[in-house]
Amino acid sequence: MANPEATSAPAWAELPLFRGVTVFELPKHRRITIVRHDCIQGMKRLEPRSVDLVVTSPPYNLGKVYTSYDDTIPRSRYLAWVAEWADGVARVLSEDGSFFLNIGGKPKDPWVPFDVLAVSRQKLRLQNVIHWVKSIAIEPEDLSWASRNGETASFGHYQPINSRRFLNQAHEYVFHFTHGGHVDLDRLGIGVPYQDKSNVSRWKGAGNDLHCRGNTWFIPYETIHKRNKDRPHPATFPVKLPELCMRVHGIERIRLAMDPFLGLGSSAEAAANLGVSFLGFEIDPEYARESCLRVQGMLGT
Repeated sequence: MANPEATSAPAWAELPLFRGVTVFELPKHRRITIVRHDCIQGMKRLEPRSVDLVVTSPPYNLGKVYTSYDDTIPRSRYLAWVAEWADGVARVLSEDGSFFLNIGGKPKDPWVPFDVLAVSRQKLRLQNVIHWVKSIAIEPEDLSWASRNGETASFGHYQPINSRRFLNQAHEYVFHFTHGGHVDLDRLGIGVPYQDKSNVSRWKGAGNDLHCRGNTWFIPYETIHKRNKDRPHPATFPVKLPELCMRVHGIERIRLAMDPFLGLGSSAEAAANLGVSFLGFEIDPEYARESCLRVQGMLGT
């Protein structure tokens, strides 16, 4: 059901409470706000239940090199920190809100997503498990709709590893949390056309030639030529990922979206693309500046 308040200006977070704030105005009294501030302290200044959608990818504690964060702290300390910001998310998330948490592991430490899940489930209920597929190889005999000249088709990108024990990792998790596990989604908001058009007439509700995308999302990274210039951050997600999260929740129901770990601003770009009011926290000044530049460039301001 559409939120009747979604078209009005959001009543949240008076800007004088923060320092280092950049605001981009959007049509219909909406705005993109980027705050250079610690998210745990920042969320304490927001009204309870004031955010309808949260999408984020926090540090994974896998030894990535950030400019302002130590990604090598002991696991117990890391999980205690996760509990702190998860408390903040649960407090500000509206009753019918959605929290999409992207997190992955590495071959030698595959438990990170599940350890974080175990902490987060104490705050919110896991409603969906989404698999973000970064790269996939498809054999020609598995493509019933086309031939591939007998060659395996490979799509997307992954970070290769030099190992005889482990497989290259081409997948991460997106955990979808809600307060009670009962939030309706706009499943056809990210629907895909039927490959076999006979399904349109055979299946009830298929008259618009769309079906649910499911919980496996293939979202490849764009090819980069110079990492320091094109992606100056050790761990970020493509803009399409937060876009799909916002669309499947229901854009018209989002008064305010938030990313507590904004990084280079993919979530802010997604919100700007969709015309959604957005608040992003980023503690690192370089990443915050880059996210502002990317939103500015996208909006042409």
